[in-house]
Amino acid sequence: MSILYLLIPLSLILLSLAIWAFFWAVKNDQFEDLEGPAYRILFDEDENDRPREQQGQGEPANDDETGRSAGKTASDDDPEPPR
Repeated sequence: MSILYLLIPLSLILLSLAIWAFFWAVKNDQFEDLEGPAYRILFDEDENDRPREQQGQGEPANDDETGRSAGKTASDDDPEPPR
């Protein structure tokens, strides 16, 4: 029975922490765009996924049906083989 003197205040503290976290998330627009991330996964490449040096630049032209850009070889895409 004496454990209730510890558990009740502890549960009230956790409840108040959860309520504070919810209102913080609403205030900081965490729930503004609920559908965007679900559709964003369908796109191949997002502008924000690129390195900062390449952001804002257009896509390089693809010359062949494999999707590789001009001047690249297969060995340019492959990492060094393990030893």
